Amino acid sequence: MNVSASTLSLTVADVDASREFFTTYLGYQVAMAADGFASLSREDAAVDIVLLRRGTEVLPPEQRDRQAGGLIVAFTVTDLATEEARLRAAGAPITMPLREEPWGERLFQLTDPNGVVVQLVEWVTPSADPNGTGEPAPAEWA
Repeated sequence: MNVSASTLSLTVADVDASREFFTTYLGYQVAMAADGFASLSREDAAVDIVLLRRGTEVLPPEQRDRQAGGLIVAFTVTDLATEEARLRAAGAPITMPLREEPWGERLFQLTDPNGVVVQLVEWVTPSADPNGTGEPAPAEWA
């Protein structure tokens, strides 16, 4: 198998609200749009996003009433602190502040108007005590 592109399809109640969120705060551009549908892309390596209105008949009947939930759309970025400051200044809905996990993950989260959680991540050298146990981090984490 040769994957040439990746797309994440999200079923949401309000396509316009999610489209506005992704274009305003995350640099996506509308590639195609119609009533209840938007295809979003970026020029970098980010995954393309398709937004479908909940209940749309293009989906199989058993999928029509589902909506995006319980998932996190995560993007690994560089200069995370600058991105967090930019988004905060722009009034983005930051729902989890910038923090660093003991295993070396720095992250914060935003949530779109339909409840789609977007996490921006940057990896750093993990702390020497990742579990707070007094044990050093495994050698492969260094």
